Amino acid sequence: MRAYIIEDNPTIRENLVGTLEELAGVKSVGFSETEGQGAQWLQDHRDKWDLVIVDLFLKQGSGLGVIEACKQRDPRQRVIVLTNYATPDIRTRCYQLGADAVFDKSTDIDSLIDFCVDLGGVN
Repeated sequence: MRAYIIEDNPTIRENLVGTLEELAGVKSVGFSETEGQGAQWLQDHRDKWDLVIVDLFLKQGSGLGVIEACKQRDPRQRVIVLTNYATPDIRTRCYQLGADAVFDKSTDIDSLIDFCVDLGGVN
């Protein structure tokens, strides 16, 4: 499974990539730190990703714009939000925009890994 990561914190990004590769069989195909870069990459590489993992607060723009930019994705492609602000209102907004799942960075990493494994990573 190929994942594109949109996260502006290098430490979180590197730890996430390592964890997903090791525990869920997910291969990172790249990253960006802004809404514009992420949305553009996803549009330019429509068939090069299976999963996008998006933080909501980025160097420029918002992960909400990235979710919205993925509306025309292939049905097999998944959009996951990984944020420190997974409040009920934020979760609702993300799902309204088309996110497939929303996880809290501080409490839901195991659930994120399970989600990825269920999608087709390592069993």
